[in-house]
Amino acid sequence: MTAKEQKELGDLLFPNTKQTIADLLKEYPLRELPPGAEVLRFAPSPTGYLHLGSFYSAFIQFLAARRTHGVFYLRLEDTDQKREIQGAGDILYKSLIDYGVVPDEGYRGDKLTEQGKYGPYVQSKRIELYNVFAKHLIENGNAFPCFCAKTENKSEIIKRREQEIANNDEIREKDVCRDLSFDELKTKIAQGLPFAIRLKSKGDGTKTREVTDIFKGKREVRENAKDIILLKSNGIPPYAFAHLVDDTLMRTTKVIRGEDWYSSLAAHIELFEAAGFQPLQYGHTPVISTVDSATGNKRKLSKRYDPQADMRFYEQAGYPKQAVLEYILTIANSDFESWRSKNPGTHIYEFPFSLAKVGNSNPMFDWNKLNDISKNIIAKMTCKQINKEVTGYFTGTGKMSAEDFTKMYAILAIDRETPKPRKDIVKYSDIPELYSYIFREPVKSLPLISPKAVHEYAKAYQHSDSKEQWFARIKNECEKNGYSVKDYTRDIRVALTGRENTPDLYVIMQILGNTEVLKRLQKT
Repeated sequence: MTAKEQKELGDLLFPNTKQTIADLLKEYPLRELPPGAEVLRFAPSPTGYLHLGSFYSAFIQFLAARRTHGVFYLRLEDTDQKREIQGAGDILYKSLIDYGVVPDEGYRGDKLTEQGKYGPYVQSKRIELYNVFAKHLIENGNAFPCFCAKTENKSEIIKRREQEIANNDEIREKDVCRDLSFDELKTKIAQGLPFAIRLKSKGDGTKTREVTDIFKGKREVRENAKDIILLKSNGIPPYAFAHLVDDTLMRTTKVIRGEDWYSSLAAHIELFEAAGFQPLQYGHTPVISTVDSATGNKRKLSKRYDPQADMRFYEQAGYPKQAVLEYILTIANSDFESWRSKNPGTHIYEFPFSLAKVGNSNPMFDWNKLNDISKNIIAKMTCKQINKEVTGYFTGTGKMSAEDFTKMYAILAIDRETPKPRKDIVKYSDIPELYSYIFREPVKSLPLISPKAVHEYAKAYQHSDSKEQWFARIKNECEKNGYSVKDYTRDIRVALTGRENTPDLYVIMQILGNTEVLKRLQKT
């Protein structure tokens, strides 16, 4: 096809598209940023909740942009209309904001106006931009219209590919419409037949090319040999083409995305080159994994089977947000734990995070590490901080009365803001059970060493005693009756709480109040 025919074909396919790529590059100019500044994006699809792996990707990009005085933006990739879930965009945005990962620009939920000069930041509002790029590829001979009906099912495709590999070790995904003459194309367009736009691939599936992944380093990948779809017959672009257009015009510097996109890398690089652009730097993040309880095999965290895959799980369970962020940093940069031990009171934004330090191996989700981090963070909270946190967590749940809140604040204050605070709370949802004896009379399952001693103590107990007077009275009772102080206080603790180990017993008795203490002691 001649250059003139290619130009005419572009006009026939996109008669209303008058802008050129040159026009768009003026409309979306280079960003005025300091040298070395990164422009990074989180581009989720609104198909459900925010997955931990997706948040991991967003968080490390947020940190990288912040440290380089760059830009972190949010783009909503809503072109997969069949899988889109109403309101999912709002959920994604809120999940980011809740953890302090606030985009500098972009989509801000369905109710707020997007922010920034490089929008629209929702793909369904960018159709004309995709048409400009598609028309450009048609005109330079690197794309063609495909009029084929989608008839092959998955099993037919697999069978054909297996045969192709058996014949010549190559998968050839060249579409039959790529060889139609200009006159044939004109006739089909005049007939009003629906068409998709495909890349006219120049790749050879028997050859490889070298690529450099930010996390994986230099690798060899098989060349793309597939005429991938750029625009569907409904005018909507799949990920590959939207990625080219959006990341080019929004001036993205690096594309950080999930491991599942690595197999498409060669096609995406070829697409950039076909459009006349230098391919971007790519980094495919490692997959956060777990051990399947049924098979014993390592697998990716699953939305279906693993509650911790949903970012909402951590808030619902009552993990401090800082604990989740610090846990993710231990996965992202192996030196974070060492830094944290040397800088216990420093904000995590001061940590010298680097994309270059992100490992290539797939980390296992570690409950023990998350829980240890969470315990330490909760232990270091001031009374004011922990009270604010638990108030926010339990308000509206119906689990705490006004009296319960007062008791909870009191027991949480025990040994807090001391050099060695206790570390018994993993997450806020543990509190009602952990301190159940504060809210309700315990079911005593532990035997007492001396029930008689507990009854005698009930007669001697004075609720108005100071802590020193209280302990002196216990010692006096033990000396008078020949009891062991250890056994005596153990029985009192069991009688009041049903447990052998609790925070400060004197404070617990003060929280319970005179009437409740005597009632529990006298019941034993």
